[in-house]
Amino acid sequence: MKEIGIGIAASMFFAVTFILNRAMELDGGSWMWSSSLRFYFMIPFLLLILLFSKNLKQVFVEIAKRPYTWMLWSTVGFGLFYAPLTYAAAYGPGWLIAGTWQLTIVAGVLLSPFFFHIADTPEGQMKIRHKIPGKALFISLMIFSGVLLIQFQQAEGISLHMLSAGVLPVVIAAFAYPLGNRKMMEVCGERLNTFQRILGMIICSLPLWLIISTAGFIQAGPPSGSQLLQTLIVGICSGVIATSLFFIATNSVRGDIGRLAAVEATQSMTVIFVLLGEIVLLATPLPSGSAIGGLMLIIAGMIIHSLPSHNKIVRKAA
Repeated sequence: MKEIGIGIAASMFFAVTFILNRAMELDGGSWMWSSSLRFYFMIPFLLLILLFSKNLKQVFVEIAKRPYTWMLWSTVGFGLFYAPLTYAAAYGPGWLIAGTWQLTIVAGVLLSPFFFHIADTPEGQMKIRHKIPGKALFISLMIFSGVLLIQFQQAEGISLHMLSAGVLPVVIAAFAYPLGNRKMMEVCGERLNTFQRILGMIICSLPLWLIISTAGFIQAGPPSGSQLLQTLIVGICSGVIATSLFFIATNSVRGDIGRLAAVEATQSMTVIFVLLGEIVLLATPLPSGSAIGGLMLIIAGMIIHSLPSHNKIVRKAA
């Protein structure tokens, strides 16, 4: 239950990304700056945290052991996750991007066979491939159905171009984020804490961000003061706080595919926080009809998803 709560808290801070990225695009800011600046701004905060806790050196020790693996999965987990999200913000409203992003709930379950766990067998310890947990997949699909119902109410007027440019990049991001996150959990094991892993992934994805920001400078010139401020807020709220909370929650259940899927499903709450944010900040009309049904499905799915974790805690206490 604790991990579910942490995941929901992370989804609230993640919602800042979708609202402010859309606001920056409407103000004429380049998506290239929106994506790269977030990670540049995260570095000094993480450096201060690790310098204060004297945990910085171990990051570079671990990267030096497997530099190409770090670069590959850091680029997938951060680069192919965030660059498509900011690109999509130029072609669709925040609710569309946040809603489509919930595909990551199903993606996390479908990616299970790409990972292994160590099991004791008569032949000794062996790597066993994870299976897709049927119950977790069913509940995740139920949550995603709720998200689709929310989108259905607001889908009028969405063009084919907006659909392809605003949705397809988010589909890529939805698979890249859990894939990169889980692969890096395998690479790091228990040797790095959450802040160390995030800083290491940013450092190893820097080549991509340098390319993107250089292209942004050539195409759109330097970022405006408004975009700098908003990306700083995104960097702190979504990059440092939300990512740290989410990584803490997923890392604590990394050995249990069912509970990991439940934690990843908490990201469905992001679309609710985005809707609330747009209602307050952008005067978006209150949801009604199918959207209310969608919200109820999401909440019900989250409650059911948390029950296995709760039952395990009760059994241990007994």
